[in-house]
Amino acid sequence: MKAVRPLALIVGLAIAAAAWLAPPLADASNPNALWHVVHDLCVTDMRVSHLPAPCLEVNRRGGYAALKDLRGKTQILLIPTARVSGIESPRLLAQDSPNYWQAAWQARRYFEKRAGGAVPRDDIGLAINSINGRSQNQLHIHIDCVRSDVKAALEDHAGDIGAHWRPLDVDLAGERYRAMRLYGNDLSAQDPFKLLADESAKVR
Repeated sequence: MKAVRPLALIVGLAIAAAAWLAPPLADASNPNALWHVVHDLCVTDMRVSHLPAPCLEVNRRGGYAALKDLRGKTQILLIPTARVSGIESPRLLAQDSPNYWQAAWQARRYFEKRAGGAVPRDDIGLAINSINGRSQNQLHIHIDCVRSDVKAALEDHAGDIGAHWRPLDVDLAGERYRAMRLYGNDLSAQDPFKLLADESAKVR
């Protein structure tokens, strides 16, 4: 039996493993590459010259940067400007921690610009890798198109996804997940990292 991994479905916004997304992942030859780019280059350049290069954006107050992935035409990465290892970091659960998912949802404008215009919400995916499935030691959220087969599976099982975590009875990119639905125009009111932590605490 396959393990059931956590997932959140948010008004057509898919959050799961990066395998959901169409393009390949960024080059992973150096597991600290993203941290180097954001901390040593983007943040420093923003402080010195008020330009975010090579990032697309550096939001020092919000604590994040947006960066074009090395591969793929449209994939964007949302990366904390603080040192955050990944989904397992306790910093994500602090009361005053930034809502990186909301920042990633706002950063979809960079993805849409590269896609050539507005993209339907159901076609946009935000994804993060698990601790065992990632290649970088810095948290990053992928922003890109959801794979067509994943979108079709979610649409077929939309009636099975409610307001509480529940296993999905369908493979998504070859894996099984739990799912829940959130309502709203964005993610400003709910942080999926904290929702997932709350669910994990209940099953211990």
